[in-house]
Amino acid sequence: MTATKKHKSKKISGSSTAHRFQILVLLFAQFFLYLAMADAHETDKNIEIWKIKKLIKALEAARGNGTSMISLIMPPRDQISRVTKMLGDEFGTASNIKSRVNRQSVLGAITSAQQRLKLYNKVPPNGLVLYTGTILTDDGKEKKVTIDFEPFRPINASLYLCDNKFHTEALSELLESDDKFGFIVMDGNGTLLGR
Repeated sequence: MTATKKHKSKKISGSSTAHRFQILVLLFAQFFLYLAMADAHETDKNIEIWKIKKLIKALEAARGNGTSMISLIMPPRDQISRVTKMLGDEFGTASNIKSRVNRQSVLGAITSAQQRLKLYNKVPPNGLVLYTGTILTDDGKEKKVTIDFEPFRPINASLYLCDNKFHTEALSELLESDDKFGFIVMDGNGTLLGR
């Protein structure tokens, strides 16, 4: 009977070890899943950064006649209705531009911005960026463009400019890293802290 008890206790110990092993396997699986998700998130962020860099280059290269290019940036808690009203006021002001060609270009850009804003009920969580206007192509022809998107992280700038170019400074600031690094150097004589 003693041999049986030892055998049973070994089974209990064996099943306990198997159970621990299963828990350990599950923990490792969850950890690797977490790492994979974090890596996928990092990859998505890197793709968004690459897209923004490419967009900035294209926007900086674009030029237009007069002040027919609108750069509009709305921070996360801004109101679509406020910007729509402001664009309406700008439309009234632009109606007084003496140059017929410039007036039509500016009014067309403001109208495009108003129409695009109608697609939004509210400002997205990270804000809203809108570029619209008539640009000159390489062969000298005019082309209407409208680009709107929600940035990959919150944008804290508010901007409305009509110019002969698109203003991308706030987008460039999005690409700057928020990561902070510090260094501590210690030896027998003291400690040095650098930020």
